[in-house]
Amino acid sequence: MQRKRRIQQNLKRIGIISMSGFLLIMGVLYTFQERLIFLPTKLNKDHNYSFQEPFKELTLSTKDGALLNAVHFTRENPKGIIVYFHGNAGNLERWGGVVQFFVQKNWEVLVMDYRGYGKSTGKRSENALFSDAQMFYDYALEHFNETNVVVYGRSLGTAIATKIASQNTPGQLILETPFYSLYDIAKQRFPLLPLKPLLKYQFDSYEYAREVCSPVTIIHGTNDTVVPLFSGRKLFDSIPGSHKKMIVVQGGMHNNLIEFQKYREEIDMLLSLKNI
Repeated sequence: MQRKRRIQQNLKRIGIISMSGFLLIMGVLYTFQERLIFLPTKLNKDHNYSFQEPFKELTLSTKDGALLNAVHFTRENPKGIIVYFHGNAGNLERWGGVVQFFVQKNWEVLVMDYRGYGKSTGKRSENALFSDAQMFYDYALEHFNETNVVVYGRSLGTAIATKIASQNTPGQLILETPFYSLYDIAKQRFPLLPLKPLLKYQFDSYEYAREVCSPVTIIHGTNDTVVPLFSGRKLFDSIPGSHKKMIVVQGGMHNNLIEFQKYREEIDMLLSLKNI
């Protein structure tokens, strides 16, 4: 009888410890999810950017007092402008270098830093990020006809780019290494946790994509371990109609698609005048 009671007490302790551990993990994920999703690098306010291509720095202020820093790369006779939404790490010092690839194809490029990145300030939220992105899209429309505006998103920026394209009618939407939703990615990493109610950010790209009227191109590598190819395919399948294209780069990973000839050739075709 005593042995049976000890076993029951031990099982109860194990249950309590397991539940405590489970709740602790959930609490940590909820509290620190911003640090898992966003990996910003700050810059001093007096930092001077240095890029090969001509550019001007600008800062837009929001209604809630945030200051949003951006770089606008300019050309004398551009084909149009690319509004570029970058990934979750770094700042404009890095991403300004990345977008030189597009500037050299005679496109102007506007790339912003999200709140908390680089010189940008303000409290982050999903709605704030979308509102900020629309501000810069509106800035682009002050300089170009909307048919000559391309919205480009990379990784985390694909959700923002898709949201903006769903609210406007750019010439086209290009998504590099996109995901179906943030929950879709999170559940792969924490399959046993009830993540849906824990997520402060949803980034439901599939919902926004259904409202996009512009041509959509998704580019994804087969060896992407950050955002697996199947998440990009799932997003592609969620887009209704035939105004979409899926480009799969064999051997491509999350951050090296530009090294592949297939990527470069496809970008050349997408950004040629006949497609805009």
